Amino acid sequence: MKLETYKKFVFASLFIIGLTLSCTDLEIEGTDSIISDGPGGGGFSGVAEPATALNDLYNKVGGDFATQETMYALSEVTSDELLIPTRGTDWGDNGVWRQLHTHTWTPDHAFIKGAWNNLNQNIFRASEIIETTSSSPSIVAQAKFLRAFNMFFVMDLFGSVPFREVDEGPEVNPTVLSRSEAFDFIESDLNDAVSGLSSVGPGVANVGTASVEAAKFLLAKIYLNAHIYKGTGTAETADMQQVIDLVDEINASGFDIQEGYFQIFEPTDDSETILFLRSDLGARIWNSLHYNQNTPDNAGGGWNGFSTLAEFYDLFEGDPNTNYAGDGQEERRGFVPDAATADNINLGIGYGFLIGLQYNEDGTPLSNRQGQPLVFTKELTSLVGNGEADGVRIIKYHPHDPTDTDDGVNSYRQHQILFRYSDAHLMKAEAMMRMGDDPTTLVNELRASRADTDPLPSVTEETFLDERARELYIEFWRRNDLVRFGQFTAPWSLKEVTGDPNMNLFPIPATALLSNPNLVQNPGY
Repeated sequence: MKLETYKKFVFASLFIIGLTLSCTDLEIEGTDSIISDGPGGGGFSGVAEPATALNDLYNKVGGDFATQETMYALSEVTSDELLIPTRGTDWGDNGVWRQLHTHTWTPDHAFIKGAWNNLNQNIFRASEIIETTSSSPSIVAQAKFLRAFNMFFVMDLFGSVPFREVDEGPEVNPTVLSRSEAFDFIESDLNDAVSGLSSVGPGVANVGTASVEAAKFLLAKIYLNAHIYKGTGTAETADMQQVIDLVDEINASGFDIQEGYFQIFEPTDDSETILFLRSDLGARIWNSLHYNQNTPDNAGGGWNGFSTLAEFYDLFEGDPNTNYAGDGQEERRGFVPDAATADNINLGIGYGFLIGLQYNEDGTPLSNRQGQPLVFTKELTSLVGNGEADGVRIIKYHPHDPTDTDDGVNSYRQHQILFRYSDAHLMKAEAMMRMGDDPTTLVNELRASRADTDPLPSVTEETFLDERARELYIEFWRRNDLVRFGQFTAPWSLKEVTGDPNMNLFPIPATALLSNPNLVQNPGY
């Protein structure tokens, strides 16, 4: 099957599955493992096997964050980090990707609806586990973390949050929490989780499920954004002090900045990872790479879609027009292996930002589908009509897996990092800045651990936002950061300036409004 056909088949399949699983008003069905014996579907008696239900929920959340269409699209493609240009007919997809980049989405956008449905389903499933009397305290604590985790993203992306009690039948419309009410609900769940979860230190065996440290990280995240969620407009000192204290407590558990940037994203022990999800990383690896960039287990190559903007690439230190190994670029920008450095360890595929001529693992230049040298160009001149090599590509998770022992065939590891200590470190520095203190020392402490990265003489809000971009690109946080710094509606390449603050929230899907009259559409839609 040709790659283009395969990509479209996968996309269509995921879309159909999303429609099949959709339950926008959280109607109770037989597949929900609920025993109903009361009128109107009430009389909830619990899930049959809480441990199994919890494991299934972890897998469901990991799958939701694995796909490129929902959470990843809303968090990253709507920002200045990613653009999916149409090349010929590839990645046209009826304009769904272009709408995200240009902020012209509507309430019936498939990815917005998919994210809404997935997150709200997960909240309800977590509530089922929490309200099951046979659930152990540990299971309840983990389920409260997962409920808070999913509700956090509903609050962050959409504002208001529908909530259904587990003993309410489908004839009852879910109540709707305002954004500030959702904040309080999440805060309460996380505090409960902290009291019931285990405290862990760094290590792959410890951080694949909820822990005290993961709950504290998410608490720090909500306090850092509290002035956005509560609508006060100004960060309060008490909230910022909470961020600082929580990060210090995470650090006291052994988590810290790790040297060796791209090694952090391997499925091996490190001091940074606080929580990873069980997510198949195929989409993170292949959606950016060219058709002719392949590995022994994927001879079909990449999907040739996701690129970054020239202006985002230029945030990094180094020659603006080359990124070959040894060109003096900062570590986080990565490198392209050239004829002298390509080898079987990295399969000829670089790390970070790929620009210029690309090479195979034996050091020979790669070609495009027309037989010409495969040269990724920096500029994208349009949203449509691009050549197949236009645009700088980004890869953070690599097809080379150091844990594989079967002759280099990739196992597509289930290890997608969502919470890591460098983010927490920068959250602490930002909290200090918002309290009027100078964050430069903390920012430079992080930069000192990244090779070929010079210290900053001073840090302003603009340079701080840029530093978060350099450290945390394509890790689900760029939209959240841009909103907090008032830059999400600002101009960037191939996006018209709207300046409309209503775009800081996505619309409630039209189907959700129809099925739950308690919901009210967000302003501007």
